[in-house]
Amino acid sequence: MSSLLTPGDLTHEDKVVWLEDPEDLDYVRQALDKTPRRRGKPRYHRDGRMIGFTELSDTAEADPDSGLQKRRVFYLLPHDRDAEPNGLYREGAPGEAVDPRTIQPRQVGKKTARSQRGSATTLA
Repeated sequence: MSSLLTPGDLTHEDKVVWLEDPEDLDYVRQALDKTPRRRGKPRYHRDGRMIGFTELSDTAEADPDSGLQKRRVFYLLPHDRDAEPNGLYREGAPGEAVDPRTIQPRQVGKKTARSQRGSATTLA
């Protein structure tokens, strides 16, 4: 699904679950995926690794066409800045990248100077 999210996409989020500590990451990619459950770790079908995901409230309704729940997933790909600090995203970031420190339930993550320009050490 799309990585361009609106607050309306996130109205039933209850909790953000981190599988890795996001404090040391300049950015994570966020996407809205369809999953069969409201809670628990969703299946992951991308290269790279899942960093976190959201869980939904009991009032979240499934998509009427697919019967699936829409949940955010946070992830990094093998060529992202954390794995290749001097690679493609040494400066700049992918379009779906946001600063993990700005991620809260029901709020779209934000782009910051750290997520878009480079790590805190290169900004100093």
